[in-house]
Amino acid sequence: MDNFLKIDMDTYKPLREIVFTTMREAIINGDFKPGQRLMEVQLADQMGVSRTPVREAIRKLELEGLVVMVPRKGAYVAGLSSEDVKEVLEIRAVLEGLAASLAARNATEKDVEELKDIVEKFKSAANEQDVVKLINFDSDFHDVMYRTSKNKKLIQLISSLREQVQRFRVAYFTKIKSTQQLIEEHNQLVDAIAGKDSERARAVAETHIATTEKLITSIEEKK
Repeated sequence: MDNFLKIDMDTYKPLREIVFTTMREAIINGDFKPGQRLMEVQLADQMGVSRTPVREAIRKLELEGLVVMVPRKGAYVAGLSSEDVKEVLEIRAVLEGLAASLAARNATEKDVEELKDIVEKFKSAANEQDVVKLINFDSDFHDVMYRTSKNKKLIQLISSLREQVQRFRVAYFTKIKSTQQLIEEHNQLVDAIAGKDSERARAVAETHIATTEKLITSIEEKK
């Protein structure tokens, strides 16, 4: 059985919620690939459950836009169109720029040291070519920056895009050959935040997202 579909039966949550969360995370983390067919019987067998919670999970995932139903064919993992990437990352660029600007105003020495530590871990993961670590450390870096902004409403808005951004992040890190540009941009962000330069931090953050959009779009267009 696929490890990513292993579910914890000891949890207090209802079975249908466990199945939904497991399948949702598998899509977001790239374990299920865009365009992959989701077959109820096979998924139920893999998770050791009946078809009913799997069917319910697929319906909920369709409502979230993570699954598409094709008439007379079944359920498929939704793809990542260039339009999807553009729309989400345009919004993220604005929010990210604001978060970086506020982080530059509000960061403590401890916040800056935490960002620097993550950048070093990211570099090590890049040297090891460990894609899972790259994804996790990139996510950690941005999460620390958001937290450092000290703006709860902004953090909530950014969090609402978390799942879609994570899908883009997975698609990106599983395809790119070099992370040098990202490392340089992370370093520039840390320098701007440490130097309390809010305008530079905003500009670097917006450029960083624009770079991500360009690279992800080029990846999707090559498929």
